[in-house]
Amino acid sequence: MLAQDIPVAINQIHVSSEIGTLRRLLIHSPDRGLGKVVPSKAQDWLFEDIVNLDMMRRDEYDFYVKLLLYFLDPDKIKGRVEALAPGTDRGFFKPDHADYFASDKVVDIQCLLSDILTSESIRTKLIAVICGIERTSFQTQFNINQFSPTELAKILISGSLPDKTMLFAPLPNFIFTRDIGIVINDHILLNKPAKQARTREALLAQYIFFNHPIFADYRDKIIEIPDNEHSFLLPDSEVAHDLTRATLEGGDVMMIAPRHLIIGCSERTTLYAAQQVMRLVFEKGVVDKLTIVKIPKKRDYMHIDTIFTQVKRNVWVLLGSLARTGDEAKKRDVMHFFAPKDLSEDLKILQFTKGQEQKPVTIDNLEDLLTDISQHELGATEPVQFIYSGNNEFPFGAREQWTDSCNLLALKDGVVVGYDRNDKTAQAFREAGFEVITAAAILDRFERGESWPDTVENTFIMLPSAELSRARGGSHCMSLPLLRDTVKS
Repeated sequence: MLAQDIPVAINQIHVSSEIGTLRRLLIHSPDRGLGKVVPSKAQDWLFEDIVNLDMMRRDEYDFYVKLLLYFLDPDKIKGRVEALAPGTDRGFFKPDHADYFASDKVVDIQCLLSDILTSESIRTKLIAVICGIERTSFQTQFNINQFSPTELAKILISGSLPDKTMLFAPLPNFIFTRDIGIVINDHILLNKPAKQARTREALLAQYIFFNHPIFADYRDKIIEIPDNEHSFLLPDSEVAHDLTRATLEGGDVMMIAPRHLIIGCSERTTLYAAQQVMRLVFEKGVVDKLTIVKIPKKRDYMHIDTIFTQVKRNVWVLLGSLARTGDEAKKRDVMHFFAPKDLSEDLKILQFTKGQEQKPVTIDNLEDLLTDISQHELGATEPVQFIYSGNNEFPFGAREQWTDSCNLLALKDGVVVGYDRNDKTAQAFREAGFEVITAAAILDRFERGESWPDTVENTFIMLPSAELSRARGGSHCMSLPLLRDTVKS
């Protein structure tokens, strides 16, 4: 018998895999702050490039929202796709618009922030702490307190007033909701960003998760990562060292199977933080197995979800140069002398089991790790299959990984969303037996009644991505799943 999804109640918060049918998630549609990023500050604000905000919203991100609504909450979108064609009013997808879709399944984090800002106590505290962090004047603190909760939420996220006056830096990375928190079974892990530019994001997330009513039943299940208690005594040069810092971002955390958590040690996530999370989730009985995947600390990779994500129980997409087959691309290409050195030697994988933390098992490569997960934890009955970035052809593997070919969001087992610019990766999906279709085309099918999300199988849906890809994050980054059906063999 094939593995099946077990539906769960929509008011729950529960994620036990990367591929169980997605029922509820947090997103954040591009806000006015993204249009304020200037070239001289782009990298300081952790944005790879400046973007055309209107095009990103109108021609790209809106397709992402439409897809999510059709798969998770179709009554909110059916019959409205054509009316919201490119060039029409895009406010439908922004929380402050009169016609906002207001789904309780596709939830914009700006809505949750607006909700908690109706409390005078929370409002006062949050304004004070953010203005303190941003070093604004007391008058600024007083002035922004006069705005409505909806407008205040926009100000605290975008850093600018309605008249476009900038008060402090924007939060262009807030669209990557994955990085602020992760649901691990019925617990919520709050992350600790590595870079100062994301401090305000972490603070807003903390206030939302601890104060919004939808998380009320889970407040005693929120996990916060402790800092090294002596780190404040150390010189700055030592505080920056992995052994003393506790930094972790959601792109480095995957709830991969019901009792198995994967954490990446990367440019953004330290070994110290991974060890602290392991201690906490084992103590709380949240999982029984934790795998640490150490990848090279390079901007190219950033998080583990930039080098692999899951497509189906038995199918994964990953970067060949960090995999067992890393040399194959070079062997097939006459221009192999331009290829970078094989980086698979920099990959380290250690697997820990609760109660035997001092005896980790070393795993040689990603394929072995992922094959074991598919076969022994997710009940895959078909041979495990790997789809490589850029079809593992040099130089396309590296080029397309840079534009998030490995960063895919599974809407359900075998149906994933990615970017349209990664042509060679799309070719690899076709060769693996998947239908490859644009977001516009599949939405048209839904609108015409020719197909329905429940019937879609083995499909790679491509989002338009000229502007989104400049931000260096894909559909996996742009999602924080709150609820997935449980995968059972």
